[in-house]
Amino acid sequence: MSRKHSPTWPLMAAALLALGMSGAAHAAAADTAPKVAPQLRPGSRAAAIHATVRSAAQAPPPRARKINWLNPTTWPVLPVPLTAVDPLSGLTLGVIPTVLHTNAAGQITRIIAPDINYNSNFGVGIDGRIFDYPSPDTQWYIEGGLSQRVQSWFNAKFETGRLRESRWSWSVQLEYNRSGTSRFYGIGNESRRINQTVYTDQELLTRAKIGWNISHTWQLAYTFIARKVRITAGHLPGVPSITTRFRNVLGLGVTHELLQRIALVYDTRNNIVIPTSGAYVIVYGGLASRNVDIDSSLFTEAGVDARFYWSPTRSLTVATHFDLRYEPTVHHVPFWALSSLGGDHETIGGSQPLRGYGTSRFYDRNAFDFNLELRKTVLKFNALSTHIDIQVTPFVDAGRVFRHYGQWPISQLHPVVGIGFRGIAAPSVVGYVDIGEGLGRSSQGLAVFTGIGYPF
Repeated sequence: MSRKHSPTWPLMAAALLALGMSGAAHAAAADTAPKVAPQLRPGSRAAAIHATVRSAAQAPPPRARKINWLNPTTWPVLPVPLTAVDPLSGLTLGVIPTVLHTNAAGQITRIIAPDINYNSNFGVGIDGRIFDYPSPDTQWYIEGGLSQRVQSWFNAKFETGRLRESRWSWSVQLEYNRSGTSRFYGIGNESRRINQTVYTDQELLTRAKIGWNISHTWQLAYTFIARKVRITAGHLPGVPSITTRFRNVLGLGVTHELLQRIALVYDTRNNIVIPTSGAYVIVYGGLASRNVDIDSSLFTEAGVDARFYWSPTRSLTVATHFDLRYEPTVHHVPFWALSSLGGDHETIGGSQPLRGYGTSRFYDRNAFDFNLELRKTVLKFNALSTHIDIQVTPFVDAGRVFRHYGQWPISQLHPVVGIGFRGIAAPSVVGYVDIGEGLGRSSQGLAVFTGIGYPF
């Protein structure tokens, strides 16, 4: 899920982590929630899923819980306060009345999270979200929001065959986003902070993906993306507009893009949401045309994205990720279609995580990115009829963008160090807060990110 298309993504992660904090305060109290069966480890992903299903079938029905207004873990609605200070978005204040639905095994099956908020730049905003997890193999969500000024967004996705136990897997997604906080600093690995500009980014995107599951481990996938992007002047006080400092950069105005991508996927993870062992490797190539004119304006892409997980102990997982992307052929490519680094979440063929910087801080034709996390579980408890794990996660990121193929990808890296906090409600939900800072001349100070799902 793209965090770019949700100006208030901190709400969902805050809700889960706030639930964790309140649950920890009452962990010593008697627990009436049924336990979730532990996942088999090591072992196949299918074996772990089947064990979980058996546990759910054998679990006794949950006993009714009385509401104790002094204990937030018994409330039917969890009112989560929102306080966020973002160097790109400004100050945001609000409240999120969050409702969690669980099954007999204490697993979250649905999250409903509307909110009302106030942002210092964009005024009052209203947002709503529904995340539904009918099974480990299928899930869907729908979310959207509107602010008093500039900002609006909508995002919906359905996917099935996630476990690749059938012959086909597929997903469809529709996104709309109008954001007034996007930044552009120029193109190149040494683009300077002093050249910061702002622009209004309005995008409409549809994405369809179908995968042929050759086996439980191997998949051949085809992705089609149609996108319309409109880049116009920015209007944040104190920040120059892109149209004044970079008026000749490709990508201003309206651009259309059609992208087709083929990928070979190798996946041995023991769990697709909360992996503790195995590997996930994608080798891909794609062809995109701009303004539906494939003769005069096209570019090609090729890359590899790999993640590896290892658990030396039951409470510690070492997670690593690297991504290398090239654009061998480039004709009139808008800046937003170049390889980029920055932000908190990896996207195949898109921006890669560098958690000391904002989304897409660095742009160029090619990019390399590396991430390392130590995911340490420090607390386990039951709250609101579900089981919560809290993780503390120190991390290191490093990456660079570059123009020429002959340049060594792992030189002149931008390093980032930081610490993250995770709230996990197995088997479907992970909320995170990551705090990172870039080192060296390009540092922009502390950056804070929140979201749903692991960053990689």
